[in-house]
Amino acid sequence: MILVDERWSGFGGIGRFADEISARFSSSTAVNSACSPASLFNPIALALALAKQKKEDVAFLPGYIPPIYSSVPYVFTVHDLNHLDRPENASFLKSLFYRFFIKPGCHRAAAVLTVSEFSRQRIIEWSGVAADKVINVGNGVDDAYSPNVEPYSPGHPYLLCVGNRKPHKNEPMLIRAFAQAQIDSNIRLLFTGNATEELEALISSLGLESRVSFYGFVEEEQLPSLYKGALALVFPSLYEGFGLPVIESMACGTPVITSNCTSLPEVAGDAALLVDPNSKISISSAIEKLVSDEELQESLALRGLDQAKKFTWDLTAQLVESVLLDAAKNKV
Repeated sequence: MILVDERWSGFGGIGRFADEISARFSSSTAVNSACSPASLFNPIALALALAKQKKEDVAFLPGYIPPIYSSVPYVFTVHDLNHLDRPENASFLKSLFYRFFIKPGCHRAAAVLTVSEFSRQRIIEWSGVAADKVINVGNGVDDAYSPNVEPYSPGHPYLLCVGNRKPHKNEPMLIRAFAQAQIDSNIRLLFTGNATEELEALISSLGLESRVSFYGFVEEEQLPSLYKGALALVFPSLYEGFGLPVIESMACGTPVITSNCTSLPEVAGDAALLVDPNSKISISSAIEKLVSDEELQESLALRGLDQAKKFTWDLTAQLVESVLLDAAKNKV
């Protein structure tokens, strides 16, 4: 029996991955604990929860925190090493946790799942586990993301940035690049989520109060409409283990501008304009180029639709289930 740690549901990208994969298993059962899956105590809580399971079971852990011990084989998921690789997201405590809990967990696991070749290579390099033990299962895009959805129409053209206020999302750089771009002043920049005081101060200092806005919390069912109504998605992140907004936007037929680093070129393929996320000029030039060239918009939209078809939750779930069944067969 496949055991699934369902506690990650609702935890951003990990939660989406967990929900989409577990919903597609032919059969499974939940393994739960009162402890938060992101807690420093989760390795112990998870070990206690798995100790109650039958020896013929195998555990699927969609998050990056493994148990300190498991009586059943487990497969866990390290989506990226952003907490180690990005200084703004790193800390001494996180470094210790990864060294003494996550790295040994990689060696104890039957397999380590990840979502891109970029992340796979980084995990192999950092953990020292055998290359064939780290498996890229990718991510998927839901059928709700389609060029046929009703576009969001706020009454003005807009560029969209889907993300959160984490520093590696590079939003201050995007705002500065948008301010510099020589484009129609009616075009606005729309962020999902709510503004921070720092971003509001930056927007005010650049005189962009009427051109940059924040949509607020976005329900999952609202996202396709936001993508579809946009001139383009602008996603100049400094670091991504995958970058779901890229393929979600493409699946809606909306052109994409994204970064030329980490997993993003791999996910975008030849269907996006790639920029240096550390260069304001690179981002603003891409915005100007895309906004002014309708043929480019159409070309990227068509290529994006083809690129998005390469990523399906059905395929990802099949790969995950195959890894789990192999782990169950090969356990000692």
